[in-house]
Amino acid sequence: MSRRVKRPLRPAGDRPKGARPYRGSQAERAPAHRAGGKPAARFAASPLRASKPFVAEPAKVAPEPPPLPTKVQTVVVTADENNMRVDRFLEARFPGLSFSHIQRIVRKGELRVNGKRADSKDRLEEGQSVRIPPLKLETPKGAGPLSEAATKTLKALKEMIIFEDADVMVLNKPAGLAVQGGSGITRNVDDMLEVMRDAKGQKPRLVHRLDRETSGCLLIAKTRFAATALTGSFRHRSARKIYWALVAGVPKPKQGRISTYLAKEESEEDSIMRVAKHGDEGASHAVTYYAVVETSAQKLAWVSLKPVTGRTHQLRAHMAHIDHAIVGDPKYFNKENWALPGGLQNRLHLLARRIVIPHPRGGVIDVSAPLPPHMLQSWNLLGLEHDRFDPIENAPEE
Repeated sequence: MSRRVKRPLRPAGDRPKGARPYRGSQAERAPAHRAGGKPAARFAASPLRASKPFVAEPAKVAPEPPPLPTKVQTVVVTADENNMRVDRFLEARFPGLSFSHIQRIVRKGELRVNGKRADSKDRLEEGQSVRIPPLKLETPKGAGPLSEAATKTLKALKEMIIFEDADVMVLNKPAGLAVQGGSGITRNVDDMLEVMRDAKGQKPRLVHRLDRETSGCLLIAKTRFAATALTGSFRHRSARKIYWALVAGVPKPKQGRISTYLAKEESEEDSIMRVAKHGDEGASHAVTYYAVVETSAQKLAWVSLKPVTGRTHQLRAHMAHIDHAIVGDPKYFNKENWALPGGLQNRLHLLARRIVIPHPRGGVIDVSAPLPPHMLQSWNLLGLEHDRFDPIENAPEE
């Protein structure tokens, strides 16, 4: 019997509110439901692969990045850095710079864009001149015995680790734990990492973010070398991230592409990302692929998400935009006369399920996180099979 060769998947025809379907070959387009009433994956998709131990390739080891500047310098924003936030720009240019140090030099006005003061959240444009003051890594702390509190923090971090080698570790961040400090935040991953400084005083570095209530894969660089390489992979979209969510209703079509512009909308109490028009102030293009994995009584759907871009609250705003907000989302769930099914916790049902990214020393990091307790409880109550095939595998990389 001859075997059909799968063709690359391409986005096709527009759908309301920015959602478009993507389709596979005829062989891949399976019936929407199978015997027993449980929906089948629309495409013949491969299951999420289990992560394998990583073995670095010594031949690909690169030198450490140059030291931080010790005097004032002016740099020009490149095309790759266009629309990058000021704080992300500094992190990308100077891996290892602490969050607090970045906030301090911006707050004091020591960093200037085209001669003017800038906020850490301002977006840069290609060709702008950025004045950067002298920078320094935080002074290494003594390698004395850890306090009781620090010992507990180290234990908590080690319990989160789902992958680790000499350069990188991946944490399974629990829902409710902030990644960085901020107003009203007393505990966060960035501060917790202080207890993991090595003999040279190097502290593990964040290379991307997750929302406070989102659980799952959080990538951490253990060296400046790794931070430089991983930050570059995110900037050039070499990293692939897959998220799982429980949403209200069942999206139609069951696989699609959401493409909008998003801009921050500030209020006295809070800030959210709103769908904007091209050219609006602060608007950034955002693209997300989604695929329905399984449904529950047509009231809820388990959806797999693949963001192509990495905008703030992108997945949450996009699912609300197509009228299928993520269950338990305090910012974007605004469906009227909708009751949470009994037994489900009113918490954000969003998991950073999997991350696939080139390893700084060759090879690929491919790690998956399990459902957090509140989502696992929901899956069990709804009869969803958390080991099902994931059709998002077939979404284009774009």
